[in-house]
Amino acid sequence: MAWEKLAEDKKARIAASIPQIWRLKSTPTEDSVMDYPEKSGIMTAEELAMTESSATDLVTKMAHGQLTSVAVTTAFCKRAALATQLTNCTLEFFPEMALARAKELDESFKNTGKVVGPLHGLPISLKDQFRVKGLETSMGYVSWLGKLDTENSVLVDLLFKAGAVFYVKTSVPQSLMVCETVNNVIGRTVNPRNKNWSCGGSSGGEGAMVGFRGGIIGIGTDIGGSIRVPSAFNFLYGLRPSHGRLPYAKMANSMEGQETVHSVCGPITHSVKDMRLFVTSVLAQEPWKYDSKVIPMPWRQSEADAIKTKLGSGGLTLGYYNCDGVVLPHPPILRGVETVVSTMKKAGHDVFQWTPYKHEYAVNLINGIYAGDGGTDIYNTLKESGEPAIPNFADLINPDLPKIDMNELWDVHLKKWAFQSEYLEQFRLAEETLGKEIDAIIAPITPTAAIRHNQFKYYGYASAINLLDFTSVVVPVTWADKSVDKKQEAYKALNDMDKTVQAEYDPEAYHGAPVAVQIVGRRLTEERIMAIAEEIGRLLGNEITP
Repeated sequence: MAWEKLAEDKKARIAASIPQIWRLKSTPTEDSVMDYPEKSGIMTAEELAMTESSATDLVTKMAHGQLTSVAVTTAFCKRAALATQLTNCTLEFFPEMALARAKELDESFKNTGKVVGPLHGLPISLKDQFRVKGLETSMGYVSWLGKLDTENSVLVDLLFKAGAVFYVKTSVPQSLMVCETVNNVIGRTVNPRNKNWSCGGSSGGEGAMVGFRGGIIGIGTDIGGSIRVPSAFNFLYGLRPSHGRLPYAKMANSMEGQETVHSVCGPITHSVKDMRLFVTSVLAQEPWKYDSKVIPMPWRQSEADAIKTKLGSGGLTLGYYNCDGVVLPHPPILRGVETVVSTMKKAGHDVFQWTPYKHEYAVNLINGIYAGDGGTDIYNTLKESGEPAIPNFADLINPDLPKIDMNELWDVHLKKWAFQSEYLEQFRLAEETLGKEIDAIIAPITPTAAIRHNQFKYYGYASAINLLDFTSVVVPVTWADKSVDKKQEAYKALNDMDKTVQAEYDPEAYHGAPVAVQIVGRRLTEERIMAIAEEIGRLLGNEITP
């Protein structure tokens, strides 16, 4: 069958999975669809309140018998159905399976008076990399349609043990290797705040779903910004943990077996409180007993408490940079970084300028790693169905591109290790000068606010952190403002890439777009960086959207 027919069939199946009573009667023409859950008439006031609550509050209410999982799951299924129709963010929607699971959990609670686990009854959305037995994981590839999974990903099993309910798997870009979300199966996913903006990628379906509150905790993956960029573009928090902290086993992926830079999984949420709920719930299941790459490291409350102690006595020591020396961020991002820096200084914290170390070298090194097989894996997968490469990376899908051999790969490993060690030395040298420990670095996550479609060109602010394998948490900060964020007409570009990025900026087009930063710490500092991110968010007062 022609690939177009397979894609059409999949789109028809997604549409059919939405109950008739949850379908919109007309397609909205407005750029923003954020107010449609209330306007649609499909959701009750109680259901709207549930979906606009926090995950922490919902699990507490279900644990006290004040809400049922069926009620909460129904609410999120309805809102996810709206998100699917309005932003095109879904590759699998299975409300019947979800409601059956919710009913079982409610029966168990009724009979025992006890919850199954810390996530009892909570609906969680999954990026379409996670395998759920009996469902498809197409990952945006036409050739993978129709193949039903025979087992769950390890994280899915552990979340199930913790009491979670699964109801939707969200869209990704073909191959995952793009920070936008477009594939030949269902097309483009758009940002719910403005359909002219990207929702980010590769966990862009999760960004759109959680941003629209069709999900409350969404699980994504990140090899070059794929959790952090959708979080930033949808005014959400996102955790990129270090490799080995959370389980990745039995997931679908492109370039499986590529071990030089690991993809990691993590949550996209509306608050650090919900992020912590997710991480503690997973670690409580002892994932190192199921995935050999997970480090046996339970949640370390003492690490989070160490930050709380500093907050109460003398404050934090934070570095920051607003340019990596390769591409200068657009004015809204520069203002976002400055907003965080000035807020933290005003609160009494010690904030100093950090000099990014060899970031251009790091970006070039990791780009070579991504292309190490010459695009063969992706090329062969596309060849199976005959579908074309999406325009975002079509020039990289060429069987004649050079591949690195084993000796070159070993050399790359040594270069990566040396860079990581040199970066740690930069921390030590700075700490010797300061006379105290550096708690985190404040940095851009992208050079732009939520960007217009097909304009995402520079990944370096995200990917350099992947090469280092540092922990990073995205914190939403503010909104682009055309009256404040003027174009810098006299600016002289640092290079051709910088010139391209600067030319894209239009204050009018980006007015109102979400602006975020990332808070970066050394490897395996998740507890500390989440605590710092939570304090920054508290001081910014940014968990309430305009």
